[in-house]
Amino acid sequence: MAILPILRFPDPRLRAVAEPVERFDGELRQLAADLLETMRAAPGVGITAAHVGVPLRLVVLELTPGDVRTYANPQILWASAETSRATEGSVSMPGVTEEVERPAKVRLSWRDLDGTAHEAEVEGFLATCHQHEIDQLDGIFWLQRLSRLKRERVVARYGKLGRG
Repeated sequence: MAILPILRFPDPRLRAVAEPVERFDGELRQLAADLLETMRAAPGVGITAAHVGVPLRLVVLELTPGDVRTYANPQILWASAETSRATEGSVSMPGVTEEVERPAKVRLSWRDLDGTAHEAEVEGFLATCHQHEIDQLDGIFWLQRLSRLKRERVVARYGKLGRG
């Protein structure tokens, strides 16, 4: 496993739409393992291949230590009208967070590292994380979910950290 360099905001590659995973092989497993190590080092609870400049639809989540979940080609099939708010940030923009409102529940489909198809309905922080990471795969950086004023404040805070 290796810790990969993470793209930093405002790198334009963070706005690129990722390509579907088509090969479920050892190379994909290695990328998933490297993403996990990179995410833990960041630190974070979620990361996509896009965060490290690999334009593939691959997500790794670890919301609680040891509970690693990997999703290839995740897609939201349905989202609830009910919303919830959660604090979000990004491994590509360390040191700043902001509250984001999203659907409270989503139904999603994905493939595991063997290529087996899955579907599930999730809620709470897991639903928030899926929406955040799938947005990233679609080239939507989390700041785009904020009002213009909140977005400008987050970018200014990030700039004061000497990172932006």
